[in-house]
Amino acid sequence: MYNRFIKPTFDFIAAFLGLLFLFPLFLIITILLFFANDGKPFFFQNRPGKNGKIFKIVKFKTMNDKKDNLGKLLPDADRLTKVGSFVRKTSLDEIPQLLNVVKGDMSLIGPRPLLTNYLHLYSQTQNRRHEVKPGITGWAQVNGRNAISWDKKFEYDVWYVDNISFTLDVKILFKTVLKVLKSDGINAVDTATIEPFDGN
Repeated sequence: MYNRFIKPTFDFIAAFLGLLFLFPLFLIITILLFFANDGKPFFFQNRPGKNGKIFKIVKFKTMNDKKDNLGKLLPDADRLTKVGSFVRKTSLDEIPQLLNVVKGDMSLIGPRPLLTNYLHLYSQTQNRRHEVKPGITGWAQVNGRNAISWDKKFEYDVWYVDNISFTLDVKILFKTVLKVLKSDGINAVDTATIEPFDGN
């Protein structure tokens, strides 16, 4: 009942109101990133949603597209702009995903939508993370986010699928606020972003 009817309705209303409330901040960040990223304030990418259905996620673009002499993108740490670093550290880069929630591609809370090229690498158990809509935040995010291993992250994702409830979602929301205020778990150890998943 909760997952099928109440949660989607709450997601839509909360995301819509969130966009209205955050619009001034949304506009300011868009302008700053427009100049920091050569006219590209947004990042779009295909991600798998519920049941593996592909949708296009939107986030604020925190890294530029600078390349080396061979035409390859520079490492993440070298492409992370000062504005982008602040936006990422404060998790403000997630704000545009409220549009994905309004569209129905995502939920406020659920397993984070990962790259499509990871799909063939999942075990049967890991793939269960796609039994629910992906979320802007989730159980794995409030228990380590990018600072935990892939195995642990998937373990948390599947646990959430098996234990989804209103009480758990409220708990995750409150813990997310605390994590954002502390800027906790934004990066993996010694990296600007998390290392790619290789199936192991």
